[in-house]
Amino acid sequence: MQKVRLKWVKNRGLDHIIARTTSIRASCLLLDHLARLPSSSPVPARSLARLQKPLGLTVPVLRFLRRHPTLFAETLHPRFPTLPSFSLTPASDILLGRLARASALDSHLRLARLLLLTRSKSLPLASVLPLRFDLGLPYNFAAAFPVAHPDLFAVSNNHISLSATASGLPEGIAISSLQRRHAEAIEGATYRALSRPPSSSIAPLAFPMRFPRGYGGMKKVKAWMDEFHRLPYISPYDDASGIDPDSDIYEKRNIGLLHELLGLMVHKMVRRNAIRLLREELGLPHKFTRLFTRYPGVFYLSLKCKTTTVVLREGYERGKLVEQHPLAAVRDKVFYVMRTGVLFRGKGLSKLVLDEDGDEEVVMDGDEEFHGEGMDEDADVECFGMDIVDNEDNTDDEDNERDMYD
Repeated sequence: MQKVRLKWVKNRGLDHIIARTTSIRASCLLLDHLARLPSSSPVPARSLARLQKPLGLTVPVLRFLRRHPTLFAETLHPRFPTLPSFSLTPASDILLGRLARASALDSHLRLARLLLLTRSKSLPLASVLPLRFDLGLPYNFAAAFPVAHPDLFAVSNNHISLSATASGLPEGIAISSLQRRHAEAIEGATYRALSRPPSSSIAPLAFPMRFPRGYGGMKKVKAWMDEFHRLPYISPYDDASGIDPDSDIYEKRNIGLLHELLGLMVHKMVRRNAIRLLREELGLPHKFTRLFTRYPGVFYLSLKCKTTTVVLREGYERGKLVEQHPLAAVRDKVFYVMRTGVLFRGKGLSKLVLDEDGDEEVVMDGDEEFHGEGMDEDADVECFGMDIVDNEDNTDDEDNERDMYD
């Protein structure tokens, strides 16, 4: 299969969503961390400074905490009054309860699907922990899941795996989202629709393609995608050990696997370094970043927030999640509380209306920061050169710009 070289295109709409989700991620992890501390006294900011990199923040933790007074209240330390210290606000306590309830809905099934994608049906806990926010897992999932679901999970030697019988797996869990969508389309499709060529949007097991503006109409791109869709689809849950790793079929299998992996995430995005920890178990090639750059109609690769993030393009429509998980809705409320503190500064708590069982409302005095609603993702794009290095410390030049299009 002949591959087409496509230049990377910046998408401002998706970059804004990534920046917004990064802030939500940092706030949720900080809330969870502060809530689990044994002491009820305020926490000194200097003890949280070491969390800047794990939280993915581009600013110091102290500045981030002071920027959101509606979530983190700055108070005097009982022993050292001049030491900046923080505690949770009443709004934070309400949000923590909502986050816990939303996380308990189906987080165990998301983890089970992730384990089903692996070769050994097992993963080191160190590889799963970076995905805790993305999968919506509780902080104590390694201890809680085997107790709550003994017929589904087992933990040993710092690995979490599916139990030997896995009798707790729901029927149809090992069916990919692409296969489910195809089955739903067949139920309501006519014979004429099913007889259309593979390039059709409702063709059997065709990946939804959302190319940057100008690429989708190129003849060479259409011919390439037609040939790609004609290749047999291998479910990411099936054993692919008998397929040649250098074949086009195996590459399509990898695209399907990454498509399914991103679909498991609450926000349909994940950091590249988190995928790297799963690479061997998922059977991905060493330079798997090239898969994202070769198929920009399926994935969007971003360097926003000083890290490399991969987004599933079909997961968003006009700045919003197409299928919003209840946990994502609660996290939107977290962002509402954060934004209220930024807009009104010291008056944020007085402007905030957050009922434990109701929805929140706020009247904004002035211009609101754009949240992505109503924006066409491809309405404002720019072309840039970008170095993509397939190495965590960004010192290896194996996957540099000239390799992006190989």
